Amino acid sequence: MSDESHYLDELIGKTIVVDLSSLYVIAGTLIGQDQHYLVLEDADAHDLRDTTTTRELYVHEMGMHGVAVNRKRILISRMEVVSLSALEDIIR
Repeated sequence: MSDESHYLDELIGKTIVVDLSSLYVIAGTLIGQDQHYLVLEDADAHDLRDTTTTRELYVHEMGMHGVAVNRKRILISRMEVVSLSALEDIIR
């Protein structure tokens, strides 16, 4: 098992924040993953083009106030992922 898969397995059931190569930030509870997708429930898919807030400020606010859920379930292509972390690891 790779270190990456081991880390993702440790995050199952936790709220994570995913930065994508596009202008989206997605957060939600990681419920599964495979070689192509991450699967999140109770998720927020946030398009940064819809706001004047920076990615960093949006993630910081999410760390303070929680996830503003707008999707029951979402699949994220692993090819689009730039970084991910547990919401609890966001420095406030």
